[in-house]
Amino acid sequence: MINLQTQLEASWRKVLMTEFKNFCHLTNFINAETKTIYPPKKFIFNAFSLCHFSQVKVVIIGQDPYHGEGQANGLSFAVNDGVKIPPSLRNIFKELHADLDIDIPISGNLERWAKQGVLLLNSILTVQANEAASHRNKGWEQFTDAVIKQISEQREKIVFLLWGNYAHQKGKFIDLNKHYVLKSAHPSPLSARNFLGNKHFSKTNQYLKDCGKIPIDW
Repeated sequence: MINLQTQLEASWRKVLMTEFKNFCHLTNFINAETKTIYPPKKFIFNAFSLCHFSQVKVVIIGQDPYHGEGQANGLSFAVNDGVKIPPSLRNIFKELHADLDIDIPISGNLERWAKQGVLLLNSILTVQANEAASHRNKGWEQFTDAVIKQISEQREKIVFLLWGNYAHQKGKFIDLNKHYVLKSAHPSPLSARNFLGNKHFSKTNQYLKDCGKIPIDW
């Protein structure tokens, strides 16, 4: 049994106090789930643990976690060391190489991004094993909407990278007068031709520099 409210990192608990009414429902749902879920319960809020509220500089929004064994680690698009890099992340790395001439990483572990202020936020934070989108419409979407709203309202000059139509829909919660929003197609192989070449990594770092912030060492 887990208590999601107490599992969430303290700085995020403070700004999401108004969402606590939803935690009871989500906690009950997760604890009642009889099938294997990913990521492991202790990593459901990994993105928040590695990137505290005051540290956020960039937000990358994914959909739901990978549903294969050993893949999901609580960070959008990421996998742990030693896990085969999924196609979407491989295309992200291709764009990173083309944009900033950075060698394509051999690991899909993105903790190094998170620790620099990149919130790797999935819209849905859990999934049943081998069942994509199986935890859709269970309450996670409202929770992550609230996360984006609070970042938009309480922070300034944050970069939001919205890749794909699903992420684009989250853009309605972002104040465009305060933040920098970059949109493109999703890095999935199905739409990668419209993702590659977006230069979002260099654009992000230029904006951060212009705002007097330290750029991300991608």
